[in-house]
Amino acid sequence: METAYLIGAVRSPVGRRGGGLAAVHPADLAGQVIAALLDRVAVDPAAVDDVILGCVDTLGPQAGDIARTAWLAAGLPEHVPGVTVDRQCGSGQQAVHFAAQAVMSGTADLVVAGGVQSMSQVPIGSAMAPDGPYRGSVGWGARYGDQEVSQFRSADDIAAKWGLSRSDLEEWALSSHQRALSAIDEGRFRAETVPIPTRGGRSPAEEVSVSARGGRSQNEAVSVSARGTGEGRICDTDECPRRDTSSERMAGLKPLRSGGLTTAGTSSQIADGAAALLVASGHGVRAHGLRPRAVIRHLSARGGDPVLMLTAPIEATAHALARAGLRVGDIARFEVNEAFASVVLAWLSETGADPARVNVNGGAIALGHPLGATGARLLTSLLHELERSGGRYGLLTMCEGGGQANVTIIERL
Repeated sequence: METAYLIGAVRSPVGRRGGGLAAVHPADLAGQVIAALLDRVAVDPAAVDDVILGCVDTLGPQAGDIARTAWLAAGLPEHVPGVTVDRQCGSGQQAVHFAAQAVMSGTADLVVAGGVQSMSQVPIGSAMAPDGPYRGSVGWGARYGDQEVSQFRSADDIAAKWGLSRSDLEEWALSSHQRALSAIDEGRFRAETVPIPTRGGRSPAEEVSVSARGGRSQNEAVSVSARGTGEGRICDTDECPRRDTSSERMAGLKPLRSGGLTTAGTSSQIADGAAALLVASGHGVRAHGLRPRAVIRHLSARGGDPVLMLTAPIEATAHALARAGLRVGDIARFEVNEAFASVVLAWLSETGADPARVNVNGGAIALGHPLGATGARLLTSLLHELERSGGRYGLLTMCEGGGQANVTIIERL
């Protein structure tokens, strides 16, 4: 069986909802990231066997197989196909898994994999029926009844099951912002980030300025936003981390559910973004003179309780480590997607992982969660962080709709 190597990994900045990337067509957003990836690894685009992108809510500008559209929008060869994957929040990570499996099977040598999501243009849940995807299913009803199935309920139920307080959740969330801001200020994301022309939207500075002035009419708000359009503005920095957040600010937020503990401050942020990685076989490495940066040592996906929904990473991590012949202590860096603070804290409690090795540069609470892109974004950041810190093994896991979780373990070369 062939080895799957990571050759390159890049991403866009993560734009806040309505921010710098809001007006960028998702095909152009992903296309620019893919083009930058191929340029950085100096590989002939005509040699790529396939393009696999994750994306959730594939309608509107994200419809019609966004992987194929993005490749063509970037001006790349027409003979290279593309396919779009939906494993909910793990879609970008699953895209990399499919790419690695194609390489390991010997049916492909070079595969571009990643994800893209414009949540500003296609709001979360746009593809779902108003009363959810399960209503009306006889089989689902017979198995799970008519109970509420919601990520917000799950986040609160996890907090209750693991005995987490609201202050526990807020402490983790605040540290996520602090870690992300430190990473930005120290330039840790610079090597992995591709600047993107915005073609509209407001910069974070303008958002603050408009908010501070207050009382704007809709027409005035449009006028302010319009001054930022055109080719001159570049989005080159993650927009979501908040420098003004504090324990006091978080404590003042209302719960998302009546009687619950989870607030907007302890939840991942709605965002826009894209990421892409090049996965290659040993034959592809030799044939194209490529320099591998990491090996994919393990990949898997596991299911769990679809109602509690967000706990699958716990069992999935144990399964992955056992299959890889590794222990928690062998992993230098973990990326555990911060869909909600309770998800990460419950995972920490069950795995015994060192919190100092988890989400060291912040997570989705601070950096945002562009659904279909996040898995690829996290893997990109994990690879760069292993190179920065000198760590050997890195593990990425994410909770996903339907009670699922992906796990990827990479080894830095």
